[in-house]
Amino acid sequence: MANTQIDRRGMLALGGMAAASAVAPVAALAAPAPERASAPNTAAPAPVPSRWGKGIEGQRKADLGNGMFRNPILAGDYADPSILKDGDDYYMTHSSFDAAPGLLIWHSRDLVNWVPVGPALAQPIAIGFAVDLVKHAGRYFIYIPFIPAPWSAKVKDAPQIWVIHADAITGPWSEPVDLGIKGAIDPGHVVGEDGKRYLFLSGIERVQLTDDGLATAGPVAHAYDGWKYPDEWITEAYALEGPKLLRRSEWFYIITAVGGTSGPATGHMVTAARSRSVNGPWENCPHNPIIRTRDVGEAWWSRGHATAVEGPRGQWYFVYHGYENGYRSLGRQTLLEPFEWTSDGWPRALGGDLSQALPMPTGRAGGPHGFARSDSFATSSLGTRWTGYGLSPDEAARIAMGGGKLVLQGKGTGPADGLLVTQGVGDLAYEITVSVELEGEVEGGLLLFYNRRLFLGMGLEGAGMKSYRGGQPMYWREPAPLSRTMHLRIVSDHQIVTFYYSLDGKSWTRHGVRSEVSGYNANTSDELASLRPALFAAGKGQAVFRDFRYRALG
Repeated sequence: MANTQIDRRGMLALGGMAAASAVAPVAALAAPAPERASAPNTAAPAPVPSRWGKGIEGQRKADLGNGMFRNPILAGDYADPSILKDGDDYYMTHSSFDAAPGLLIWHSRDLVNWVPVGPALAQPIAIGFAVDLVKHAGRYFIYIPFIPAPWSAKVKDAPQIWVIHADAITGPWSEPVDLGIKGAIDPGHVVGEDGKRYLFLSGIERVQLTDDGLATAGPVAHAYDGWKYPDEWITEAYALEGPKLLRRSEWFYIITAVGGTSGPATGHMVTAARSRSVNGPWENCPHNPIIRTRDVGEAWWSRGHATAVEGPRGQWYFVYHGYENGYRSLGRQTLLEPFEWTSDGWPRALGGDLSQALPMPTGRAGGPHGFARSDSFATSSLGTRWTGYGLSPDEAARIAMGGGKLVLQGKGTGPADGLLVTQGVGDLAYEITVSVELEGEVEGGLLLFYNRRLFLGMGLEGAGMKSYRGGQPMYWREPAPLSRTMHLRIVSDHQIVTFYYSLDGKSWTRHGVRSEVSGYNANTSDELASLRPALFAAGKGQAVFRDFRYRALG
């Protein structure tokens, strides 16, 4: 299959630069995996002291347990956060790109500890970019920019804005509804002073919606020119995008991103403007940019795409994404930064470079966070732990999960065009282990996967072990024993990756080649993704996976 992900920069060029599924309960996913004895001879690094709290399986957790937290609030590739305050509850979702199911919704009561609710989009109709999650008149809406993909039957020639809706945040969510908006991304919803509903779009453009929010009620028109930074600043591109709107007192505020979401560390930034009307004119904040990485020595790079939200005790926060210094391979992670309203009514960020711990929004430690990434495959966890990668609608049936196994029906000739399921990861060092059994003429294996052009890992086939690096088979042929069943392990230790394999899951052999993977990132591949665990099957048979185990190493 051809590469299905199209980068944001390409979509902005197309745009002029300017789920019918009930959400399954996933409470069981939050339970820690059973403890097990460490297998001998793995040479896995020992855990090291962490600057973060310890969550399930040792995963890093923002809540430090002492009334403080340290970013990220969601570790791993949770880009373009859209957050909704709904009474005392907070809900958040992110760009899910090629993931099927997609649009995993998270819930929190304190803005720091998050647990999954479930996926809102059973089968994407194309590649999903930055959404807006809103509630209006008691109903929930997610406005979604879909990007053309080779497998898409409905989105062909340009980005399009669609919407799904539900009576409850847990679903069932509707089938996607086409709003007829083409050539734009990054919708941001607001209700104007006239009581009418509007979407602001990349560019920045604006369109009125019908009262039910399911169609447009007028043309798309230019709304705001954006704030212009000095030309000598080192950025990727101007890229005016990500409008998020709020109304406070007599003012409407528009929070936008400029500078490009990848590229140089000092590129992406957050800006603000205000108006007394959704029709403008818009006055730029006198201290723009209100958030920006100013030095490559800072802890977080390329910070942008912010939403303003009121916290549990009346304090205000920006929720946005950024790259972790030295770990671009983890993707754009979700960050939380407090801000104040100045005496003249402008937002002023208070978090600095976010390298230090900050007070919890509630002033105290919170509850559970995240979920176990280990999987016995007893029941299906598609849409939470795992998602299919770049699946056309008719390919979802190739994945069967339950009864203690995951069965992938092969296609293609290898990871580049095979059937894949992936899951996110947010730790700086971790170990993943799985057993694979081959049935028929198939190759199956364990990868760290960025996209179909960039991955590394091991594949088991009838002729022995195949090794991958840089998105292609290695010249090195690992002398692993011939077997149709194998235990595979990958250790990623602060960007150094080592492979292991075993016939019995007890005595392990280290693969002859190690890799350094900091270059597996957006600036190398020109695609907004992350390096993450994946299982794959290629060929005419099927690969059966059992007992996937995850362990954070600090």
